Amino acid sequence: ADELAQDIVRHVSQSLDQEQLNDASAVRSAVLDQIVQLIPADADPQHLERSPDGGPFTIALIGPTGVGKTTTIAKLAAGYKLKHKRDVALVTMDTYRIAAVDQLQTYAGIIGVPLYVVTSPADMLEVKARCAHHEVVLIDTAGRSQRDHGKLEQLDSLLTAADPNQVHLVLSSACAQSVMMQAVDRFSQIRTDRVIFTKLDEAVTLGVLLNVTSKINKRLSFFTTGQDVPNEIEPGRPERIGELLLGQTA
Repeated sequence: ADELAQDIVRHVSQSLDQEQLNDASAVRSAVLDQIVQLIPADADPQHLERSPDGGPFTIALIGPTGVGKTTTIAKLAAGYKLKHKRDVALVTMDTYRIAAVDQLQTYAGIIGVPLYVVTSPADMLEVKARCAHHEVVLIDTAGRSQRDHGKLEQLDSLLTAADPNQVHLVLSSACAQSVMMQAVDRFSQIRTDRVIFTKLDEAVTLGVLLNVTSKINKRLSFFTTGQDVPNEIEPGRPERIGELLLGQTA
C-alpha cells in the first residue's frame, strides 16, 4: 500500500511543475488521473449487446459467502428489466441455503422476471436452452468458503456448462485487504474478468480498494452502497475511489 502511494506521489511530483505543485486543485486532479490509470474499468457496464452467438448476454456472479451476491444480482436484474427494458431471466445455483432461493424468488416476483434453479451441469444446460429467448441472463452462485476446494470445482463445472459472457468476482469493501486477496487467490481457478465491490458505504479503509484492484488487474464493473433494491448500485468508476480517498464524496 505504501509502495503504491509512493508511486502515485512520485508520478504526480514529476508530472507537475513547481507552480502546479503549489496548487491544491492541480495536485488533486493529477492524483485522480493517476488513480484512473491504475484501475481498469468498464466505461458503461450497464450497456450490454446480444451475445456473439445470438443468445442472451449472460453474467455470473461468484464470490465468498456474505459479500452480498444475491442482493447485487437482484439490483442488476431490476436495472436491466425496469430501467433498460430488457427481457431478463434469473438463474440460481445457490441451493445450499434455502433462504437464498426464497430471497431471490421474492425479488424475481417483484421485478417480474422468471427464476430458474439449477443443481447440476445437466440442469444448467437445460435451463440455458429454456432461456435462449431472453436478452439478459443473470446467474447467482452459492457463496463458497475459499477453503472448500471441492465446492469450487463443482462451481467451476456449473459455470462451464453455463458458459457466461462475463464472470464478476464479488468482494466486500468492508473486508480487510488480506481477506480480499485470499478470496481472489482461491477463486483464481475460475475464469473471472470483472470485479464488483459491495458495501462501499461500510469500507473501513478505501485505500484497500485501490490496492486490490491494482493487484488483480480485473475490470471494475459495479459498486454497491447499501441493501436497497433496485437502488444503491452504480458503475464502478475509478474516479469514485479516488474522490473518496481524497475526501471528495460529492
